[in-house]
Amino acid sequence: MSGSDQEDQTAANNGGDRVFISAFFVGIAAISFGLGAFVVLAEVPPYQSMKNAWRAGTALWEQRTKYTDVERLDFWAEARSDQSGVTIHDANRAQNGLTLYSSGDGPHAVLIDMDGNIVHEWRMPFSMIHDETSSIPNPQKDDFMHWHTAKMAPDGDLIVQYTAAGDTPYGYGMAKIDQNSKPVWKYLGTAHHDFSIADDGRVYALTQEFRFNTYANRKQLTPPRLDDFAVILSPEGKEIKKVSILDALINSSYANMVDFAPYFANEDILHTNTIQLIDADTAKNFAYGKEGDVVVSFRDLGIIAVLDMDAEKIVWATRGSWLGQHDPDVLPNGDILLFDNQGQLADPDAGQSRVLQIDPETNAITWQYKGTATHKFDSNIRADQQRLPNGNTLITESSGGRLFEVTPTGDIVWEFHNPIRRDDPDNPDKKLIPVVSQAERITDARAALYRDTVPASNTGDAQ
Repeated sequence: MSGSDQEDQTAANNGGDRVFISAFFVGIAAISFGLGAFVVLAEVPPYQSMKNAWRAGTALWEQRTKYTDVERLDFWAEARSDQSGVTIHDANRAQNGLTLYSSGDGPHAVLIDMDGNIVHEWRMPFSMIHDETSSIPNPQKDDFMHWHTAKMAPDGDLIVQYTAAGDTPYGYGMAKIDQNSKPVWKYLGTAHHDFSIADDGRVYALTQEFRFNTYANRKQLTPPRLDDFAVILSPEGKEIKKVSILDALINSSYANMVDFAPYFANEDILHTNTIQLIDADTAKNFAYGKEGDVVVSFRDLGIIAVLDMDAEKIVWATRGSWLGQHDPDVLPNGDILLFDNQGQLADPDAGQSRVLQIDPETNAITWQYKGTATHKFDSNIRADQQRLPNGNTLITESSGGRLFEVTPTGDIVWEFHNPIRRDDPDNPDKKLIPVVSQAERITDARAALYRDTVPASNTGDAQ
């Protein structure tokens, strides 16, 4: 055999070896995939470890690829108009006061007067309070967080909750801050969504954590799950009680309601988005809870419930015509006011959202506000409402970055649009507006604490 023939034969042999090796590894990969699929689907060991590793890898990949630009977060939405600030103000019919709102452009809250002028502003990034006691060892950058909820405490200080994008748990904690945006206390448990402040300064909040327990006869509740807890914090921000909300539901006479949980959404079964304290005044005409209980909302199951914090049990629960609801508030007459995010299906030109007032005994609608073709009303996530002392209702349309006040007959007597805009990185012809997750009208003595303050400059080192 000539030298060239030998070289050709060697090359052929090497090529055959490469094909064989490639086929071998493809075969090994196929077998591994098949075995992995069998292990997970048949739930034989070590299926849970493989399942956990897959979820962790997927989450990391999404964080590194989807959450790269602040403007692509769901803290921002396409601006529906170029309107800015107060656009409607009927002084004779609107409830006078100061309006507090948090904005999706960062850990930031604003207090405005009825004309939209800034009376006060707070800013404090999470990096100012994060330390080694946090259950979030490597938090997102400050730009990737905002205050989902900011409420004024009885003493006029602000209590805020930090929410991050692209991380799970997404609740990072809470803090109480003074007028100069300096921390009074911090709570670095994984607080998320909502909280309620008692007159004595205690705070009722929601936290979340992954759990790996199972429940008999409910195989769809597979671990790991992102479970919710109701916690009570002292006036100094110390945790004094913690109750598993899922356990409280499973161990109650309303346990069968969890069977509505789909088998494909077992990582965040309840998605609890509201906690409201039932105080002495609220309890007078509300037949389904006592003073010290809390009203909670399970968005993905469409459930409103009452949790007895002493017995650690759900004592009442209901479902209704709402869909993806937020912020059920017990009113002085015993009715429940809630934001129905996606339940307005009959008139799409008016938007998919509405605010409902319901009789909890019958679920009958006793009052509602729906949008119109002129004033479309649409917030598929987040949002809240507040019944005001004059009988009007302040509504937060989060996805639109809009606040507005309506009379009992549905007239808009005050309207405010978040003035902040940014360019859409995917479409330079469009503008983005930061969401307004929640708002409240301050009408009591706390408003006097801020009417004479210097706005926007009292932000300390938190720029």
